[in-house]
Amino acid sequence: MVPRERRRQAFAVTPTTLLARHRRLIARKWTFTRHRRPGRPSTASAVKQLILRLARENSTRGHRRIQGELARLDYPIAPSWEILHAAGIAPAPQRSGPTWRQFLTAEAHGITAADFLHLDTVSLGRLYALVLIEHRTRHVHLPGVTTHPSAAGTVQQTRNLAMPQECRMDSLRSLLRDRGSNYTRSFDAAFETEDVEIQLSPPRAPRAKAICERVVGTLRREVLDRVLIYNEAHAQAVLTDYIRHYNGHRPRQSRAQLPSASNEPPTAATVTDLQAHRIRRRPVLSGLVNEYLRAT
Repeated sequence: MVPRERRRQAFAVTPTTLLARHRRLIARKWTFTRHRRPGRPSTASAVKQLILRLARENSTRGHRRIQGELARLDYPIAPSWEILHAAGIAPAPQRSGPTWRQFLTAEAHGITAADFLHLDTVSLGRLYALVLIEHRTRHVHLPGVTTHPSAAGTVQQTRNLAMPQECRMDSLRSLLRDRGSNYTRSFDAAFETEDVEIQLSPPRAPRAKAICERVVGTLRREVLDRVLIYNEAHAQAVLTDYIRHYNGHRPRQSRAQLPSASNEPPTAATVTDLQAHRIRRRPVLSGLVNEYLRAT
C-alpha cells in the first residue's frame, strides 16, 4: 500500500495551478464568438498571381515597389512581403540577376559588328568589302568595296559611313571587330571621335561575332555564289542592291519576322481566294532575289 503522506502529495494542488485552471475556465466562457467581427479579408488569388508575376519579371523590385505598381493599376494592397515569402521569392536585393537572354538583348541596342568580306572576280582577282551590322535592328551597312583593304582605305570607308548616318552614329555605343591588321588606330579613332567604344573579339573566335558571320554567310549564299563579279564597281552595285532588299524587305526571325527598316507588323489580310487577291512579284538583281507584295 502507498503511504498516506505520498497520497496527500499526489493529490495536492498549489495555488498557482488553481489560478491557472480558473483563467482557462474564464477564457472558455467569455469567448464572445457571437459578437466577433470577421478580420481583414485575404488577398484575392488573382492579385497574388499578379504580385508573383511582377516579382518574377522584375528582379530588382521589392514588395513596396510592387505595392506602388499595383496601386497604379487600381489594386491597392498593404505593403507586406508575406506573399513573396510564401512563394519562395527572396527580397529584391537577394534575387538572381538577369538571364543571358535579357542581358544580351539589352546590350545589343548599342553594338555594331564589323567584318571584311572577300569575293573573287571573273579574272580571279580578289575584292574586299567592309560590312557592318547593327545588332539591335540587324541593319546592314556597306561602306565600300576595295581591291586593297589598307588602313587608309578602311578609314575613308568608315568616314563615308559616318557622314550620311549621323542619326545612327548617335545611338551607337560600341563597335565589335576582330584583331586584323586592316583595323588600325586611325580606324578606331574615326569611331572614338563619336564616343564609340571599340571592342575586340577574342583571337580565333568567330562565334564572338556570330551575327556578323551569319550576314556574311547570307551574302554568299544568296548573291555572291550565284553571280559573277567583274570588277569593283560591279561588286559595289550588286551588294548595294541586295543590301537594300536585305534592310527593307527580308524578314528577321529575331525581330518577329520584321525587316530592319520597319518596327510595325504588317496588317493581317483575310484571304479566301488567292485568285482574286493578287500577289505582286518584284524582282531584285534581275530576278536573282524576289520580293512579294500585296497588289493594291
